[in-house]
Amino acid sequence: MNSAILLIVILLIAFIFFINWFRSTSSKKISTVLRKFWIVIFVVLALLMAFGGRYIFSLPFLMMILPLIKTKAGLTLFQIFRIWNLLQILKASGRFNFNGANNSSNSFSMSKSEAYKILNLNPNKKYSKIEIVNAYKKIMKKVHPDVSPELTRLASIVNEAKEVLTKDA
Repeated sequence: MNSAILLIVILLIAFIFFINWFRSTSSKKISTVLRKFWIVIFVVLALLMAFGGRYIFSLPFLMMILPLIKTKAGLTLFQIFRIWNLLQILKASGRFNFNGANNSSNSFSMSKSEAYKILNLNPNKKYSKIEIVNAYKKIMKKVHPDVSPELTRLASIVNEAKEVLTKDA
């Protein structure tokens, strides 16, 4: 009982200090502090999930690391969905993992159906080389290693998909 009262008193004192700081600080500094706070919280949660291992490629994990991706305009919900879909396709095919066993992805070539899925193209339609390259560029704007160095492997898979489809076009 005494420890609960002590905890409540400590929380109230911390809340009073926070309110005084909030009252005397500019809105720009407050927004900067809040943005940094959320990024730190998301990084910590993402690290906890990554360390747990079972949440890799889960939507909450992806949503938590998005603040770390440095883009000028941010990502739209549609772009997040497309990246999520691409990661799921690659995970299902066994081509994208964090186990350090990337040699399994080089042991077989990519099928055309995989390449169509990766580039978000309809496999039943015949595409010209220009249409394939345009679809490739659209995806590479989101997964290029210049956007985030962690996307290097994903960019190489998208490159391979473009090569598979342009070879026959």
